[in-house]
Amino acid sequence: MPEMPQILLVDDDAEIRQLITAYLQMHGYEVVAVGDGRAMRSALGEQDVALVLLDVMLPGDDGLTLCRELRDLGNLPIILLTALSEESDRVVGLEMGADDYLTKPFSQRELLARIRAVLRRSQDQLAVHRVALDEAYGFAGWVLAPAKRELRNPQGVVVSLTGGEFDLLVAFVRHPGRVMNRDQLLELTKGRNAQPFDRSIDVQLSRLRKKLGPTELIKTVRGGGYLLSVEVTDG
Repeated sequence: MPEMPQILLVDDDAEIRQLITAYLQMHGYEVVAVGDGRAMRSALGEQDVALVLLDVMLPGDDGLTLCRELRDLGNLPIILLTALSEESDRVVGLEMGADDYLTKPFSQRELLARIRAVLRRSQDQLAVHRVALDEAYGFAGWVLAPAKRELRNPQGVVVSLTGGEFDLLVAFVRHPGRVMNRDQLLELTKGRNAQPFDRSIDVQLSRLRKKLGPTELIKTVRGGGYLLSVEVTDG
């Protein structure tokens, strides 16, 4: 049988760690459970982790700080576990680069579904990359290489993008000049895993625009959606 992905759970509540670990192991996952950022860093250095479940309220470095640290290191999928229920709090988590979030208390079935969805999306992306290794797009001096998960600015410097930001930009360069609304962008970036009222597109779009600089490459079309306003060529 294929080896199941290994999940890294970071939560300072020992009872929650025990409950989540037992449930995920019952469904075939390997789980490494730790209580703080220091132990998280140690586990990442020793284990082949496929996804991180990260509590926001942690002693020492909080979950948002650790989320930003993980995102700066690469595209490892991150699901935040938070007791903060305000939309603004969840948006901050997405801005730090999280792929998804769950508000406590949550059902274990929903947690499992979110994990499967994020991992499936990650595997789908890898499959696409293997098929089109030489695929690249040029626009306004920028070069996007989906297979490498790499974006270079006109000066040739690599610009760091989260997984969500990268997928969003891929959707735009593959449909240049086409007006796309939020639902269409969700479908293109998340497919069957898209959820109603998902606001992550708004956050990712705002971050992506800032990283592309002062020139308005992605324009807002009033009442319609958004479009990439420059010509796209094979990179």
